[in-house]
Amino acid sequence: MKGVDRTMEKTTKAVKNKANEKKTNVNASENKISEDKIIGKIIGISELNVKILLFENNVKINDILVYREGDEVRKFEVVQIDNNIASTVPFDRVIGLKKGGSVELQEGGLKIQYSDEILGKVFNPYGGLIDHSTIKKVQERNVYSRKLSFKEININNEPLWTGIKALDFFAPLQKGFKMGLLGGAGVGKTVLIKEIINNVYKRLKSNAVFIGIGERSREGKELIDEMEESKLLDKMSMVFGQMGENPCSRSKSVYSGLTLAEYLRDEKDQDVLVFIDNIYRFIQAKSEISTEMKRVPIENGYPTTMVSDITDVEERINSTENGSITSFQAIYIPADDITDEAVQAVTTHLDGQVVLDRKVAEKGLYPAINVFKTNSKSVDPEIVGEKHYELVQETLRYLARYEELEEIIAVLGIDELSEEDKMIFFRSRKLRNYFTQPMFVSENYTGIKGVMVDIKDTLIDVEAIINGEYDDVDESKLLFRGSLHE
Repeated sequence: MKGVDRTMEKTTKAVKNKANEKKTNVNASENKISEDKIIGKIIGISELNVKILLFENNVKINDILVYREGDEVRKFEVVQIDNNIASTVPFDRVIGLKKGGSVELQEGGLKIQYSDEILGKVFNPYGGLIDHSTIKKVQERNVYSRKLSFKEININNEPLWTGIKALDFFAPLQKGFKMGLLGGAGVGKTVLIKEIINNVYKRLKSNAVFIGIGERSREGKELIDEMEESKLLDKMSMVFGQMGENPCSRSKSVYSGLTLAEYLRDEKDQDVLVFIDNIYRFIQAKSEISTEMKRVPIENGYPTTMVSDITDVEERINSTENGSITSFQAIYIPADDITDEAVQAVTTHLDGQVVLDRKVAEKGLYPAINVFKTNSKSVDPEIVGEKHYELVQETLRYLARYEELEEIIAVLGIDELSEEDKMIFFRSRKLRNYFTQPMFVSENYTGIKGVMVDIKDTLIDVEAIINGEYDDVDESKLLFRGSLHE
């Protein structure tokens, strides 16, 4: 038996030596990790969780681990560490991964380009280009590294006027504001986004960043093409974490996009616009990762870290002394339940919301803003002034009464209204038409030249309509035009 054992031992050593020789040859010919860089080995593989046995204790949460096999490179982000076992989320598919595979630590973590070359480019969430363009000089920054201190944040924000009458009047922006942008397909959301980018660039020469989280590939391609046709693509940078990709990709797009915006704010001293579509998909992606990690969720399956995850994102959207990031965030509302925990967690950070309504769009009124559901914290006498505040309240009173009168007229006819109600009815229709506006980005479709309207002119016009100065003017004359008194 001892002889057999010795024979087995010699055979095993011979096999190991051959394996080591083979490994050395492969290292020389293929892109293998050198022995001195190995910091762990793969011990478990599932679709969203690759477990790695760590040999060193210098690995932290959000670090990137790399596996190489020939020309193929696989990356994983560390999301949890238990003793010397790291749970990581793969950047893409896990097909072809093998247990026992060696991994190394990527220096600098997850990074994206941080220079003027970001403009006109479309990135994936991991900092790679997906528009067939190239970066001439690579100058990158970690997507988690920037956190504003209390001293840097500027709360004395100036107004950010867009030149869009309905937006500036009912939901005025301030630099650093976070606005919800609600609206389904076909109500003019993309046109409004493009117009805001166009107008703010014309006024301030400031650029924009679009962050697609869970975007359909087709919709993303359509948006890129539309921006290019409108000559806006070179004024912005885009990041897409597409719907078909895994949750790691979808959850990282917002961090990468904000890093691009921070470059424009901190290095170029700009007032940057950021559009996030859809912030709810970010929470969904985090939920999927949390489920894979076997973490106990809170109600409705959301992760226990949901509030802190959202806070980490929202707190990066702020103003400094030299620039600002102002965001529009599309929010999917599950089952139309506005009290959903995830929706509430996002809306607590918002400074207002712009709601686009299909019923308004069906009447041919664009931008199709529902003025009753649209609001902003800036509609305050101390911020926008007493006159602006009072005109908003009076306009909403007129339009609310108009909706009541429409129901009465449908049953009894307009002749049954009192003279005061008739006056309110006709002036309200003029107000409703007045807040339509020809857009620069849709000139080719409408044939109407786009206009920007100063907020001072808007206030003069609204006050004149309410005071009856346009009672003798046909309401159709107020459709799709700029300032009236000009």
